[in-house]
Amino acid sequence: MPIHKKQIIEKESAVVDGIELGPDWNRMFEQRVLTDYDTSGLDKVTSVEGAESMGWCYQCTQCIPVCPVNQAGGEYGPRKIFRQLQQGMDLFTDDDLWKCTTCMNCLRVCPKSVDMIKIMPAIREEAVMEADVPAELQEAFENTFEYGNPLGESQRKRADWIQNAGVEVPIMKDKKEADYLWFVECYPAYHGRGQETSQAMARILTKLNVDFGILGTEEKCSCDSQRLAGEVGLFEEFAEYNIATFDKYKFKKIMTTDPHALNAMKKKYPELGGDYDVEHYTTMLAPMMDQLDLKNDLNIKVTFHDPCYLGRHNGEYMAPRNIIDALPGVELIEMGRCKEQSYCCGGGGGGMWLDGFMSDHVNERLSENRVREAVETGADVLVVCCPYEISRFEDAVKSTGNEGKLLVKDIAELIDEAMA
Repeated sequence: MPIHKKQIIEKESAVVDGIELGPDWNRMFEQRVLTDYDTSGLDKVTSVEGAESMGWCYQCTQCIPVCPVNQAGGEYGPRKIFRQLQQGMDLFTDDDLWKCTTCMNCLRVCPKSVDMIKIMPAIREEAVMEADVPAELQEAFENTFEYGNPLGESQRKRADWIQNAGVEVPIMKDKKEADYLWFVECYPAYHGRGQETSQAMARILTKLNVDFGILGTEEKCSCDSQRLAGEVGLFEEFAEYNIATFDKYKFKKIMTTDPHALNAMKKKYPELGGDYDVEHYTTMLAPMMDQLDLKNDLNIKVTFHDPCYLGRHNGEYMAPRNIIDALPGVELIEMGRCKEQSYCCGGGGGGMWLDGFMSDHVNERLSENRVREAVETGADVLVVCCPYEISRFEDAVKSTGNEGKLLVKDIAELIDEAMA
């Protein structure tokens, strides 16, 4: 904001500690009052239910160095958004609305609890209602609505992956009752590499004699990422459908492959009447590893990427590591950013479907930033346990020129290899 001449205070002559100072040396400026700023942009955000905490920022900047988008050259973070809002930015129509991956790292360090996990979905919901959404994201919404999954695949093909599992995969429609209802989710059901993980998981459960079943063609997307990207109506519709489907069968627990589905079913489904005992597959398998009698020495060095929605969002850090430690011939080398401080793959909060949009706003994809860090550890394999990460990191290995230096594998695939 420019300084007006009326705000300048100076005297023709002033004596300070016995020294005479002319006007150029005694010049001062009136204090600029807060009301000189156009706070309409900030007021518009904080008036939305769920986004009130945006006004709590006191600009300590602790969020900026931990923001993954900022680290990838995106000039981002809650404090920067707050400052722009003070200067009149309209977040409802600005590209900054869609950059946040809801990774929760900023909230982890914020002394004022400025909660982007509530702020961004609340404002995005308003943008969705105005049909002001990036084209890539809108396509994912439409695919989900029409086909039951963001990939736009046929619902009839949702269980096709079981044909190559090599073991029987029971369907709850036939079985009616099981100890574990395995919620497979979209990418593990349709994406090529995700299917390989699902097939490995089926073989592990079979060897453990786990009583399980899948929903198959009855299963639809949990829609947690769609919710965080602003499509709350779509989330509620699909959550109610899945809850009604769950309630047709008897089971003790829901086990899911996807941390995003875990987040939805633990935190949001109960609000809609679906209160279940839900756990991620790594949490389920970790205490069972000694029952597998693993014989095959893998002889590899690995590094592990903590998924944001398993770690920071749901507090599980040790189960994946306990599994890795139980694998014969596997050495774990931690990356500098791990556990609570883990970096983000870029797929959360709708980011899975915004790579084209984000390419105009960052110097490199977040997944590329993470792959470079993984390569620096000297590991042979980057181990993951979230279905978004297989495709994102494998693409990043290629785009960063690291093919032949680093493989990307799900923990379930490593267990399966150790069983062979």
